[in-house]
Amino acid sequence: MTGRAPARCDSALDLIGGTPLLRVAAPIAFPHPGFWAKLESTAPGGMKARAAHAMLTAARARGELRPGGTVVESTSGTLGIGLAYVGTALGHPVVVVADAELDGQTRALLTAHGVRVELVRDPHPVGGWQRARLDRVRELLAELPGAYWPDQYNNPDNVTGYRALGHELLDQLPDAQVVVCSVGTGGHSAGIARALRERAPRVRLVGVDAAGSAVFGDPVAKRLMRGLGSSIHPGNVDYAAFDEVHLVGAAESVAACHRLGAGAFVTGGWSTGAVALVASWCARELGADQVAAVFPDGPHRYWGTIYDPDFLAAQDFPEPAAEPVDADGIPSEVDSRTTWRRSRKVVDPCARRADGPAECPVCEVRP
Repeated sequence: MTGRAPARCDSALDLIGGTPLLRVAAPIAFPHPGFWAKLESTAPGGMKARAAHAMLTAARARGELRPGGTVVESTSGTLGIGLAYVGTALGHPVVVVADAELDGQTRALLTAHGVRVELVRDPHPVGGWQRARLDRVRELLAELPGAYWPDQYNNPDNVTGYRALGHELLDQLPDAQVVVCSVGTGGHSAGIARALRERAPRVRLVGVDAAGSAVFGDPVAKRLMRGLGSSIHPGNVDYAAFDEVHLVGAAESVAACHRLGAGAFVTGGWSTGAVALVASWCARELGADQVAAVFPDGPHRYWGTIYDPDFLAAQDFPEPAAEPVDADGIPSEVDSRTTWRRSRKVVDPCARRADGPAECPVCEVRP
């Protein structure tokens, strides 16, 4: 869905999309010419409602999701809210499989929206929390007759749901030269890439991932950041679409969130901070404000982490990096607490996709 929401809505689904673009000139790690932030938090269901709507309506059209059928999905929280939003409007109960690191505020919010929350208590020894959650999803699918699993990591409808986001960006900033977005499941970056290929193939796409995430080949490391990065290789990531990728640490994201809040008022969570940092750098390098950045969420689910002085004091973060280090290739080890690496060589690290039938020890393999 695109365009400005009507003044009166018959359905909550009418409020998906049409989010504003705000110029951000506040210094993040350094002065810059400004960039334009797509404020996905202004939509009631958040950015992931776009994907939830696309996946559920397509599954209904194919007969994979029956009327009143239960939706079961693994998520660190944000997609769960989007699924609850769309599921409520379409009449589907939602079961979210999260993990023991899910913050209390997000769990309470999901529960308030009628979501059944299933928590896994131990990470998988290879695939981390994501693999553990997916194992529990399979168990629930066997227990709940007619349940539907959207599989956000590999579902092409996830990508389709964000194509409109790319077109909205180009409508709002027709002279854009760079688009910066975070990469988790790969859905919204791949959807934006489709729109860029259709209308503005010369626009550069810059991905932002968490240090210690498997998406671009980092050795998997314990990460504080939620909703950014992955312990597996999601099938929806469009590696060929990226001109470059930046790997950002938790300290850098926190610092960016606080500077955004103080200087622009509009701020958000881990992904938003990391994206803002990289977008400001891109604007400085370009020497112009023709940079668009997608802010996936607002600050409200992060009061107990990013914006909690006691939490931050306990982390004892080092001084955040003020500039990225050019570093093509895969490091032997990473520090997910603080780093900022930039790579212009973007490759798919998945052995299964690169070598055909070969198994990838990191990947979640569908049954």
